[in-house]
Amino acid sequence: MAMGQSPMNKLPDPALAHGDASAPFYIAATASFQEAWPRTLKHGDTFAMFDQHGDILNAAGNPAGIFHEDTRYLSGSYLLIEGHRPLLLSSTVQDDNAVLTVDLANPDITRGDEVALSRETLHLVRTKFLWNGGCYERIAVQNFDSRTHQTRLLLWFAADFADLFEVRGIHRPRRGACHGERIGADKVMFHYKGLDGVDRYTHLQFAPAPSLLDQHHAAFDLSLGAGERWSAVATIRFGTSARIGGPKFVPALRAAHKELRERASRAAAVSTSNNLFNAVLCRSVSDLYMLITETPQGLYPYAGIPWFSTAFGRDGIITALQMLWLDPDVALGVLRFLAMHQATAYDEVSEAEPGKILHEIRHGEMAQLGEVPFKHYYGSVDSTPLFVLLAGEYFARTGDREAIAALWPNIEAALGWIDTCGDFDGDGFVEYRQKTAQGLNNQGWKDSKDSIMHADGRLAEGAIALVEVQAYVFAAKRHAANLARVLGHQERAEALDAEAEALRKRFEQAFWCEDIGTYALALDGDKQPCRVKSSNAGHALFGGIALASRARRVATALMRRDAFSGWGIRTLNAAEKRYNPMSYHNGSVWPHDNALIAAGFGRYGFKEDVLKVFSGLFDAVRTMDMRLPELFCGFPRRAGSGPTLYPVACTPQAWASGTPLMLLEASLGMTLDQAHNEIRFNRPLLPAFIDDIQIRNLRLGDNTIDLLLQRHGRDVVVDILNRTGDIRVVTIS
Repeated sequence: MAMGQSPMNKLPDPALAHGDASAPFYIAATASFQEAWPRTLKHGDTFAMFDQHGDILNAAGNPAGIFHEDTRYLSGSYLLIEGHRPLLLSSTVQDDNAVLTVDLANPDITRGDEVALSRETLHLVRTKFLWNGGCYERIAVQNFDSRTHQTRLLLWFAADFADLFEVRGIHRPRRGACHGERIGADKVMFHYKGLDGVDRYTHLQFAPAPSLLDQHHAAFDLSLGAGERWSAVATIRFGTSARIGGPKFVPALRAAHKELRERASRAAAVSTSNNLFNAVLCRSVSDLYMLITETPQGLYPYAGIPWFSTAFGRDGIITALQMLWLDPDVALGVLRFLAMHQATAYDEVSEAEPGKILHEIRHGEMAQLGEVPFKHYYGSVDSTPLFVLLAGEYFARTGDREAIAALWPNIEAALGWIDTCGDFDGDGFVEYRQKTAQGLNNQGWKDSKDSIMHADGRLAEGAIALVEVQAYVFAAKRHAANLARVLGHQERAEALDAEAEALRKRFEQAFWCEDIGTYALALDGDKQPCRVKSSNAGHALFGGIALASRARRVATALMRRDAFSGWGIRTLNAAEKRYNPMSYHNGSVWPHDNALIAAGFGRYGFKEDVLKVFSGLFDAVRTMDMRLPELFCGFPRRAGSGPTLYPVACTPQAWASGTPLMLLEASLGMTLDQAHNEIRFNRPLLPAFIDDIQIRNLRLGDNTIDLLLQRHGRDVVVDILNRTGDIRVVTIS
C-alpha cells in the first residue's frame, strides 16, 4: 500500500482538494469543522485534531492530524474491530484540556451467517494526550459477556509530513521524499527528507508488541475471558531526530496534568451564581492555558487551532490584555518574546522595518524555503502600537519597574517605527501598504483581501490608515508618556503627551463622518475616508481617542439592529454594500472584536451597552459547546434558534477564549492599580444571568484578595472575604 493511503479513506492531494484561491493565503473551505465538533489537544509546539472516535480521518479541507512546528507528523489513524468501526458511546476532553477519553463498544460482528459478537459486548476506552513532542494513547478493552471472545483490533496509521500551508490548500509543485518501515517487532518509523534539508521522523511504538505490524497497520489478536480486561499503549513521537525517546505513559500523563495545574494556579479563580456561565469560564480559562506555550522569554498564548498554533504578535497582545487582571505573567511573557523578535533591519520579503513588532513566526518547511513569507513576518500595522499599549497596561497592573526599564529600548524603537516607517508619508497617521506580492494585502486585524472598502463597494487602494490603528497609537503614546515619567524621562513624557493630543485633533478632523454618524473605517491612499459603518469604529472607544460626545454616537450606531445581530456586533453594518453575514470580515461576529468594543463602552460609561453585548455572546456560547469560536455568522437572531456557525472557524482561539474575561472586567468596571495598591470598581453592574460572583486569589503585587460581588437591585455590592497585605477596594457609583 502506498504511503498515506488507507483502505477506508484515501488521503487527497491538497491541490486537488482545494484548488487555487484569489488571495494567496486564503483558507479554503471544502468541509466544515462544525460537522462534528473536533477533539483538540495541544502541548507546546504540538497540537492534534481528532474526530469524536479519537480517529484521524482525512477528508478534503479537514485539518485532522497531529502537527508539530507547522508540519503534520501523523496524517491518518483509525481503530477497527474485525474491520468495523466501533460504536461511539461518549467522547470528552477533560476540563483541563489534558486528556481525551473516548468510550466505544463493538458493533454486531457476523462470521458467516451468524452474529459471532453481539453489539456492546466489548467496552473499549481510548485515552489520548500530548506531552513534550509525543502523543500517547492507551487502548483498554473489557469483555462484559459471560463467555470468552476472540477478536482482532486493527490500528491503521499514516504520515504525510504535509506543511500546514499545504493542508490549508496551497499547492506545492515539489515535495521531499518520504517512506515508512517497520524497524522491529513493536516499532514503525516514517522518515521525510525535506527540500529544506531537514529530516523529520515519526516513530510509533506499541506495548505489548502487536500480533501483526507493518508500515501502516498494527493488529492485536485478543482472547478475552468473561469480565477480562486487556490494554495496550501506542506512543507516537516526532521531531528531527532518528532516535526519539521519552517517558512512558503514566509518568508522562502525570507530568501533563501537573504542568497545567501549576500554570493555572497563578491565576485568580472565578465562580458565579450561574453554572452555565461557570462552565463557559472554565472552558475559556482551560483553553487559554492549553494554548499558552512556554518560551525562553516566558509564557506566550498561541493564537488558535488549527491554522494559527504559533506566536502571532497582535493575537498574543490582545489575549494578554484580556487576561491581564486574571494573570499578568502572561503579559510579561508576551512583551519579552516580542521584544526579542522585534525587527532591527529592513527586509522587503518579511516586511521587517527597524522597531516593528512581529506579525507571526512559522517553523515549517515552506516557511524555511521562502515558499511562504512567514518564517519571521512583520506584515501587521497594529502589533507595534499594541505592544507599547500592553507595556503601559502591564505596568499599571503590576508596578514592575524593572521589567519596563529592561523593555524601554524596545518601547522607544516601537515609537520610532510609529513616527517614521509607520507614517511614511508624514501626515501624522500610521498606515500600511503591501510591500511584497507574497505578503498580506490588508494588515490590520481584518486582513481579508476585501475587508477595507468605500461605501460604494470599491476596495480601498494605496496606503491605508485604519481607524483602530490611530486609536492604538494614541493609547500607546499616552502609556509611553506615563512610563517615561516613571523612568525619569520627563521631557520625553511631555513630548509624547503632546503628540497624543495632536493626533486626537487630526483624527477627529479626518475620520469623523457626520453623514453616517460614526468614524470612517479608514483613509485610503488619497486620504479619502472610507465612509463605511463597521465595528472598527468601536476600537476608537477602546483606545480612548474618541471625543466623549462622539463616543456616544458611535456606541448608539453599533447597538442598532443593522449592526448588532442580537448575538453580537457585526464586523460590517448590514446596510453596507459588501455586507455578507457569512463572510470572514464583512458581516460576521467576532467575539474578541466585541470584547474590545465592550471595553471601550465601559471606558466611556456606557455600561448598559456592555451588558447587552455580554448577554448576547453568553446566549450564543450556550449553543456552542460552551466554547466561543474565532467567529460566527452575522445573521439576525431568530427566536428558538442559535447563531449560525462559520464553517472553518478556529476553535479554540486565544482571543475568543479571553473574551468572557474582558467582558466581565468591563461590566464590573474593574481596574487594578499597583501604584495606589488599589482595586477599583467603577459603576459595577452584572448581567441579568449573574446574581453574584466570587473572585479568589486576585493578585496585586505580593498580596492577594478574595472578593464577593452581589447584585442588590440595580446595584452591585463588593465585600472582601479575605486578603493579605493592605490592598484597598474602592467602589465608584
